[in-house]
Amino acid sequence: MAFRRARGVLADIGRFAVMLATTYLGLIAVTFFIGRVVPVDPVLAIVGDRAPMAVVERIREEMGFNLPLWQQFLIYLRQALTGDFGISVLTTHPVMEDIIRVFPATLELATVGTLIGAGLGVPLGVLAAVRRGSIADQVVRIVGLIGYSVPIFWLGLLSLLLFYAKLKWVAYPGRLDVAYEYTFTPITGLYLVDAAWTGQWDVLWDAFRHIILPGALLGYFSLAYISRMTRSFMLNELGQEYIVAARAKGLSERRIIWVHALRNAAVPLTTVVALSYAGLLEGSVLTETVFSWPGIGLYITNSLQNADMNAVLGGTIVIGTVFIAINLLSDLLYRMLDPRTHAK
Repeated sequence: MAFRRARGVLADIGRFAVMLATTYLGLIAVTFFIGRVVPVDPVLAIVGDRAPMAVVERIREEMGFNLPLWQQFLIYLRQALTGDFGISVLTTHPVMEDIIRVFPATLELATVGTLIGAGLGVPLGVLAAVRRGSIADQVVRIVGLIGYSVPIFWLGLLSLLLFYAKLKWVAYPGRLDVAYEYTFTPITGLYLVDAAWTGQWDVLWDAFRHIILPGALLGYFSLAYISRMTRSFMLNELGQEYIVAARAKGLSERRIIWVHALRNAAVPLTTVVALSYAGLLEGSVLTETVFSWPGIGLYITNSLQNADMNAVLGGTIVIGTVFIAINLLSDLLYRMLDPRTHAK
């Protein structure tokens, strides 16, 4: 029995490894061919349009663009696997160094958005499921529908106009006021964590005033997805026989809903929250652009506007890698938390 279980675990690990390798290879292949079909010459982006032809050809040869396409792909694959995405034309730094510098800002913003989305979306989804067909259910569904339908950049601009320009409740776009940018030295790149860890409460409050509006905006869109899925999972659980048995035993409705039904719904809900988190990490480009948030989304946008394809493709690969990793991790968590998968 133990040997069979160990063999099953090894088989699952093997399948995940093959899936990860295949997906990552596909991601690298897509970004490689996108970089070759876009109407931007990476050599001219480096040396300029007025460079002598001899210089252009020399740089082209040094970068390997004179080689056959399959050889270029192998070189690109080797460099991507080692984290070498070339030099950014915009910053003149290695792309990986730039990504390491800007990614914590996106990570912090997506984390705040997920905490808001899950913290509000789960209770609202439970409420909508328990009071199915009521006014509360309709309100939750309408709120979710608006979250899916309204463009995030439009809502971001309106929120800036209202909460910053009119009401003065939040700080202007960015991560910190200018007064703190040159005096605050981050440790991890997560400003809220670093300021709290070092006891700089004025910096913590300032960072909070900057992140709360874009974080709440991302949290609203996360809430729309999480509340809808929570409602669906809870409706499924509330229709099960064990709920009828629990009510027959005289258990309180609150215990039935929040302990028994929600505990079983939490298994697939874990995957939903993880995928929502991954979606915010990769989909915060417009939010970072509107709020001038110096994360990887704004970095890719600025690089794209300046034809910096090394930075664009490198950032795309990193975001895709994070999304793949979180997706596979959520799948593993689902298998660990759901006892039905252990019996297979």
